[in-house]
Amino acid sequence: MTATIDTMISRLAAWLSRHSIDVLRISLGLVFVAFGTLKFFPGVSPAEALSVATLEKLSLGLLSGYAAQAVIAVMEVFIGLTLVTGKLLKTGLVVMTGALAGFFAPYALFFTDLFPGAPTLEAQYIFKDIVLAAAAMVIAARALGARLVPVREPLERVHELRERAAA
Repeated sequence: MTATIDTMISRLAAWLSRHSIDVLRISLGLVFVAFGTLKFFPGVSPAEALSVATLEKLSLGLLSGYAAQAVIAVMEVFIGLTLVTGKLLKTGLVVMTGALAGFFAPYALFFTDLFPGAPTLEAQYIFKDIVLAAAAMVIAARALGARLVPVREPLERVHELRERAAA
């Protein structure tokens, strides 16, 4: 029974090491495509006003209104498509680095608006981007050559110790 459970755990670890980062990459891509697509339609994205105000400030007023929103939408959909398809992935990750800096910029640019006491809904909305940044780091590590490899030694060591105890 224990050997069967150990085998199942080993197989699960092997499957996860082969597929989990790709699942993370594709799901993160779908999030970017979904949120980016919302921004193509004025008044639909819950972050529209904040994202436009942020890009207006970051571009020193060169981009404003719907033009700023369209740039953000195109950028997010591009990032999402590179993640979903795996095509131009390194380019998408570079663009995502800039986007993530922009995602967190409101904390510096509009801190008192976001935290008039308790965090506003927009402040909480931005806070979830920490998870997106962490996921991007894992995906970037894989894109740059890192590999997730299951550790087999502990299970082998457990079997060895059990055999010794049984003898």
